[in-house]
Amino acid sequence: MKLKEIIAIVFIVIFFVSCEKEFDTVIDSQKQFYQVVSVSPKDSVLFNVQDSSLVVKIQFSPTSSVNSVYAEIINPAGKNFLNGSLPLFDNGKSENGDQTANDKAFSNKIFMKGNDLNGNYDIKFYVNENSNQSKLVAWSTFKYRNGQSNVAPVISDALVEPDTVVVTDTIAILTSLRVFDDNGLNDIKEVYFIVYRPDGSTNGNKVFLYDDGNLTLNGDQTAGDGIYSRIISVNQTNAKGTYRFEFKAFDRGGLQSNIINYPVLIQ
Repeated sequence: MKLKEIIAIVFIVIFFVSCEKEFDTVIDSQKQFYQVVSVSPKDSVLFNVQDSSLVVKIQFSPTSSVNSVYAEIINPAGKNFLNGSLPLFDNGKSENGDQTANDKAFSNKIFMKGNDLNGNYDIKFYVNENSNQSKLVAWSTFKYRNGQSNVAPVISDALVEPDTVVVTDTIAILTSLRVFDDNGLNDIKEVYFIVYRPDGSTNGNKVFLYDDGNLTLNGDQTAGDGIYSRIISVNQTNAKGTYRFEFKAFDRGGLQSNIINYPVLIQ
């Protein structure tokens, strides 16, 4: 799709805050029939090719009255890791990672992969109450390392269109950048540019680019294709002269890409 068409479209709580137990103070004590003792995992986890299983577990006190428990896992990208919830069992079955039945320890296994994202995974533990309502009772975080060597991303094909603008009114400018990462696009944490004014000054603000397929807001045509885009606007208030757009990307391991500087003339 051409730029003109793109521009035309454009214009047309933590209840569990640490590794140790912390209880939901919002719960009415008269209705609370359970007490969390511990949760796991809560430490660093390294991918093991021989056994990639990981036990998710929550332990309640012996006097707790709990029947149904489940967990949700959020990956470093902020997405539901399992695309759903994980039921936890107190059945003593090894396939669920549970050692003893009816001991108030609810468990289940997940299986990590070598291409799963490095970084912090949040686990939210819920209890299904008699009222058929779910209540968040604990929150844990573990850091996952997939065992792969981390390689810095590479950026190329920077584009600012138009890159020469005679400003008489507000004008939309499409910016885009191709990003490649040996560890996969899921390893990309952020892609952005910083604007340097004609006098060399900058406020240092990051202008983030997105690979989300949102044509209207960001000018991005296809989600997940490695081309990150953003539409910005300039007007008569912008100082006249040659600006410098400094493009870069970072991965989830903190490695920075090469830098591309792109001149933009505003008249």
